[in-house]
Order: sequence, then C-alpha cells, then structure tokens
Amino acid sequence: MNKRLCTGLLALAAALSCKPVTYDVVVVGGGAGGTTAAIEAARNGASVLVIEESPWLGGMLTSAGVSAIDGNYRLRGGLFGEFTDSLAARYGGYEALKSGWVSNILFNPAVGAEILFNMAVKAGVHIRSEKRVQEISPLRRGGWRIDLADGMRFNARLLIDGTELGDIAARVGAEELKDRVSAQDLTYVAIVKFYDHEVPIEKPEGYDVENYRNCCDNPLADNIGGKNPYGQQLWSTEMMLSYGRLPDGKIMLNWPMCANDYFAEYLDMDAGERREVVEKAKQHTLGYLYFLQNELGYRNLGIADDVFPTPDGLPFFPYWREARRIAGRDTMTVEAARHPYDYDLYTRAVAVGDYPVDHHHHQNPRREELSHLWFGKIPSFSVPLGVLIPVKVPDFLVADKAISTSWEMNGSTRLQPVVMGLGQAAGALAALAARSGHQPSVVSASEVQAILLDHGCYLLPFLDLEPSDPGFRELQEKGVRGEVKGIGRSVGWSNETWVNLP
Repeated sequence: MNKRLCTGLLALAAALSCKPVTYDVVVVGGGAGGTTAAIEAARNGASVLVIEESPWLGGMLTSAGVSAIDGNYRLRGGLFGEFTDSLAARYGGYEALKSGWVSNILFNPAVGAEILFNMAVKAGVHIRSEKRVQEISPLRRGGWRIDLADGMRFNARLLIDGTELGDIAARVGAEELKDRVSAQDLTYVAIVKFYDHEVPIEKPEGYDVENYRNCCDNPLADNIGGKNPYGQQLWSTEMMLSYGRLPDGKIMLNWPMCANDYFAEYLDMDAGERREVVEKAKQHTLGYLYFLQNELGYRNLGIADDVFPTPDGLPFFPYWREARRIAGRDTMTVEAARHPYDYDLYTRAVAVGDYPVDHHHHQNPRREELSHLWFGKIPSFSVPLGVLIPVKVPDFLVADKAISTSWEMNGSTRLQPVVMGLGQAAGALAALAARSGHQPSVVSASEVQAILLDHGCYLLPFLDLEPSDPGFRELQEKGVRGEVKGIGRSVGWSNETWVNLP
C-alpha cells in the first residue's frame, strides 16, 4: 500500500480510537519556513503533519498579509522559485508581479495561501489548521508527543518549530542567544482597495493625528527640506499608496514611515499580554487608514472584503519582524556575511539571501541609539545548516525566523526568501534524520546539500549560473568545497556575489 495512503488511514483510525498517530516529522506552525520544511520532508519520503493555529499556510507571506517579497529576485531556486513561478503563471508572467515599487514580486495573500496549500497537499503533507498545541513532551525512547487543545494526540520522530516567534523552541527548552536588544517594530498589515462609494470607518480607539501626519508629503506634514522629523524622505501620497500595489489593484498597507509600524517588547509576554499588543497594533493600523480617509480625502479607500475571511477583514496576525533566536550549532552574523571566507560557515551553506540588513526601529523609543542598524550594507550571503539545529535539544529543528542568527543579522535572515530556503533545508535534514534514525546534528551538511541541489536550490549566491544552466550544480559544489570563491559587493537593495565579476 502507498505509504502516504497508509499514514492517512492510520490517522483516521487513530482519530476514531483516540490513540496517537506517529509521524516521521511534525511541524508546529505553518509559517513560511514551516510550510517549506513540511513540503520538502514529504517530498523526501517522510510522513509529515503540520499543525497551524490560523486557517492558512505561509505565515508572514500570507496570513500576515506581507505579500511583497523582499529580495532574491535573481536567486529564485528551490521551493521559493517554485512558489514564485506559480505566482507568475497565475498572474500572466513575472512582469505582472511588478505592480508596486517595493518589490518585484507582489501578489494577493489569498492567492499565495492557495498555492502553498496545493503544494503541500500534492506532496502528501497532512494539515491540521486552526488547531492549538496544548502540550509538548519528550518520549522516553526519543521523539515527541504533541497534545492538541481539542484532545487529539500525535507522536513525532522529529519536531520542527515553524512558528512566527519561536514559541515551540522556548517550550522544549532550546537555549537562546544572549545578544537580545529590543524587538523590532511589528506591523499589522492591511489589504485595502478602492470602492465605488465611500467606506468610512469609525475613529479607532486612541487615534492621534500626530502618529500619521508625516507619513507622506501632505499639508499636515512637518516638511523639513523634503524630510520628516526623523530624517526620512517625504514621499508623495501617490508613491506611498503605489508602494504596495498588488497585481489585482488592491494595496498592501505596510508603510514604515509614520504609518502602521508599531513597537512593543512582545517576545517574553504571555498569551494575554500579546493579545493586548495585537489589538493595539490593529488599532494603530486602523488609525492610519482613518487618517488616509479623513485627513487626505481617500473616503472610498477601505479594507478589502474579499481577501481575509476574518470579521474585520484584516490579516490573521501581525507581521512579527523579530523572533526568539536559538543558540545553534552555527550562528550567522553580519561579519560572516561581509567576510564569508574568514569563516567556514559557507562550507555548510544551505540557503541564500541578497537583502541588506533592514531593521525597523522608527517607533522604538531607543531609535537613535539603534540608528546604525538601518540598512546596513552587506553583499549577498549564504546561511549554514547549523543555524537550524539547537545545541542541546534532540530530535528538534527550527525552520522560521527563530534560527541561530545574531540580532543584527536577523535584519536580513528574517526575510521571506531566506526563511523559505532555510525551511526547505530543515525539511531535507528532517527526512534524512528520520530515515537514518540519527540525530539531525550528526547528519552531514553534504547530504543535505545534495538533496537541495537535486531540487534546484542555491547553496551559495553566485549569479554566474542559474539552476537550469549546465554546470550550475558543479559550480555550487565547488563553491562549498572552497575550490572556487565568490566576490561579493553591496549594490543598493539587491546585493551581489560573482565568481567572475563582469
């Protein structure tokens, strides 16, 4: 009998008998990395379950509404490339995805969620959405028991944290890095659209025009030589709104300048305290929309009623830019990105990124102290396998933003393509560990790299050859062996590394 069909029948039987179903891999959290981890593990023969609290897979890409991809436009490999190819096919080509100027790839979050769901189902991933984990405990002979709030129970050979904030890592006792400073601003994104009639909203709780007057060049702005009091350029209203325009004409409101960024120290909060933060961030975003309607005159601009199936039409949760960060077998740093050959991390490379160090601290009371972190220059970079593996907790991996990365480097590793690539690496590693019965920490990086190359992934960010080009695999393999080396350079928003500079 087909293994996936057999697992599905066992799951049904267990549900009826209240006995736990055992999976090779259970991913708690269907974030961007958790989703790609699940897909990759399943494609490599593992039985896989994803448990997600929201109705959708994709995390920040979809459920949080951040449907404008930052970076890696010239590094589209692996599942990230497969996802973007599907978006391009849906909208009529890659040029159609360049609908807003913040990104080369924009899309409706609901479309992204549908694509990821279909990819997961086709791979054989079992999905339990809108489910909350009640308890996680280690099994005596290895692996984990996962109890859901609804009474369902599952066993896992390997557990992967695919949550937005690394909450599962905290629950299983994974040690954290000690360089925490202050959490970045979060954003409660809104997807809005123009209606053919006025759609005014009520004044949100705590609304203060001072929070928004400098979001763009308008009669209320404190225009200081074309800049606001924070030294940010005052863009025109049209530029502000076209920033996140989606291919279907809707607009992603994720504007960092005096708009809907919101600061809170949320990482150590309990569930009730986080709910309060989420509600305050939501009111802050609604205040931005109220400003657009009532101060700038966009009375027919309102929350899209055909994207998120939520009572208020807003995303399921905010865009959390910063998560807990585990202490891993490897730790990625800005210095390792700037000077990769001063370290050996590149020999264990499994994912790539080309975005600068982008920190959001405009709403942080300590913003001046942290100003040196805004848009730090680095070349394109690779991330090593060990960032996914905690130093002490067995049978456990991290696959989203809570990897072992320095607080500064998180400004680049948190971005969607990097997270998706690292999630794919986590899935390959989990499948290998489940198949061999070994701990993830003893599976060689070269085994994981071989699988990723089989699936068209970049290990190193060499722009000389694309995955479809002859010689791509050979170049990547020589790169991680140190037989060829790249020369990186910082080029604005899309940084580069070439083996042979043009």
